[in-house]
Amino acid sequence: MTLLKSSLAESMATAANHAGLLLVSTTEGKDFHGNPTAIFELALASNKDAAHTLRLELSEHFDFNKPDLLPAMTAHLAEEAKRLRNPRPNACVTLEGLPVTFRNFRWPFHRSTSGADSFIVHGEIHLEDGSNSPLHAKISAAMTVTFANIVPAPEQPYAEAFLYNAVRKTLDQGQLELVKSGNRQPVPITTRYFSPWQRKFFFTDTDDAARLEYLLLKCFWLSGVLGASQPVWIADPRDAQYLNTTESDLLRMAADEAGQGLLALDGEYASATSALMARAEEFRARMDRALAITKPSFNEAMRSGQANM
Repeated sequence: MTLLKSSLAESMATAANHAGLLLVSTTEGKDFHGNPTAIFELALASNKDAAHTLRLELSEHFDFNKPDLLPAMTAHLAEEAKRLRNPRPNACVTLEGLPVTFRNFRWPFHRSTSGADSFIVHGEIHLEDGSNSPLHAKISAAMTVTFANIVPAPEQPYAEAFLYNAVRKTLDQGQLELVKSGNRQPVPITTRYFSPWQRKFFFTDTDDAARLEYLLLKCFWLSGVLGASQPVWIADPRDAQYLNTTESDLLRMAADEAGQGLLALDGEYASATSALMARAEEFRARMDRALAITKPSFNEAMRSGQANM
């Protein structure tokens, strides 16, 4: 490992420690163009032998200790420490009712090789309905140059949240299809997802009813189906951003559902109750409808292999 990488690893170990994480390993990776990256595996310091770890990939020359970068890195690691307590830390649900996991994203963003004025990240999403479904989508997320000017750095800790939410939004709109095999599908990330006046990201305008339903979907799939009723983090800022609300509002609404016996709330975490799991037929029907809406609007040229990203 070069001196530069050693310095980056030392910085990561210090930042991870402050977030309650332990640096398990550092390995060398390669970005889209073959340039070296540093891949860090992090675990909860309180449970270093846990099955779940966090994979964080940074450019070899990236220095996050700068004053304009360190606060966001600190916040990212603190959030990930809480997310690692979920039974499936890389899983989430969409408003339309699809449970998915994010896998194999190759960071950081790279300039488009097709001549487009954009930055690209490749990855995959997989349907997680508890049946080992083969349905998935290969993703090519394209961030416009204008949008890139909003982002402190095109690296994973600074872009992961809004990228994943853009994927969820694109699924909600029926513009991605989960298939058994296929080419990469585009996910545009543009300034329509950012309000310059409020200085915040904006994906979906929801009301309390929609947010309550989202929490039930999340707990049904992530706690009940995928987690054997283990608790999941309710006050996740990534969900708050996706739903255009606040973490405190999500906790408030979870408390309402706990009072009705659908969730078992413990601090910022909630688990599915038997009353919630009794609604399995309803939630699975909703997932089927969400899968169905992707098909009519899907790009048929891409389905037949005439397009590639």
